[in-house]
Amino acid sequence: MKLKKTYSFSLLSSVYLTITILFISALIYFLLPEDKKLISILVFLPTIFILSFLIIQYRTERFIYDRIKKIYDEVSILNEDEFIRVSTTTDIDSLSNSVKNYVQGKRIEIKNLTERDSFRKDFLGNVSHELKTPLFTVQGYILTLIEGGINDKMIRDKYLERANKGVDRLVAIVTDLDMIAKLETEGLKMNYEVFNIIDLIQNVFDLFEMKAKKRNITLQFDKIYDYPVFVNGDKERIEQVLINLVVNSVKYGKTNGITTVGIEPYTEHQFIIKVIDNGEGIKQEHIPRLFERFYRVDQSRSREQGGSGLGLSIVKHIIEAHNEIMLINSTFKEGSEFSFTMKKVK
Repeated sequence: MKLKKTYSFSLLSSVYLTITILFISALIYFLLPEDKKLISILVFLPTIFILSFLIIQYRTERFIYDRIKKIYDEVSILNEDEFIRVSTTTDIDSLSNSVKNYVQGKRIEIKNLTERDSFRKDFLGNVSHELKTPLFTVQGYILTLIEGGINDKMIRDKYLERANKGVDRLVAIVTDLDMIAKLETEGLKMNYEVFNIIDLIQNVFDLFEMKAKKRNITLQFDKIYDYPVFVNGDKERIEQVLINLVVNSVKYGKTNGITTVGIEPYTEHQFIIKVIDNGEGIKQEHIPRLFERFYRVDQSRSREQGGSGLGLSIVKHIIEAHNEIMLINSTFKEGSEFSFTMKKVK
């Protein structure tokens, strides 16, 4: 018959106490003379009390420790190094609080792991979808050419041009995915230098002037800057930020619209750089998710315009790597303002 754990604990404790008392009683009875037995009994009582206390305390510690250790061992996510034996208390409230804290910590850990797993599944699904679209497009055009379309010069040139656009989209997705992976796993090493951000913005304007003209969009500063504005940061990475923001404003801005870039003091030690357009704007419910990878406000229009769907996510990572902040303000049907801070150089 198997005893309950508590009965087993009590039984063994009683046996140990009985043996101890019998042993001391035997010593007194057989070894001491009659005239000293009374004194011995007076000494015997506190001795028994002390020994009983020590036995019960030790047994209680062992009982509680073994039970909790077993619980910990049964939790598969526990690292053995986390379990450090400290002085065990018989205070049930204290013990209960300790266990509750442990359980709460593990619940948070499990929740985080669940969210990561969900994020991983969404990410893989998005990557698969984003890669499939241009791949199937390229495959369709090539199959058409193989089946005889190549003999028609007009069809051949048109389909080859479209296939090339599909390949460009694939290259953009893979390149941006590679950058995202490096940003999140290796971290981003910043090559800080002092540079004039006015010149950098002008370089970006020059790069995309032709692209903007195709949609009759004007790229301009908010005012004439008579003096250079020096900031401290990774020039190459900040150029990538400006490129992504300006390209987005051109892609999703209104035809005959305007993209304006301005620089203003933000704090005593920071400037804020604003990229403003008078495009379609963004509904408020979309704004919290804008920096998620592959998140698109308008799926069909986004794919027509090309790009990887990772531009704003890359922007966010770069700005955070500079320990700066990214802000967005948008009004639907009126336009959007993306801005970020940079350290001043006096």
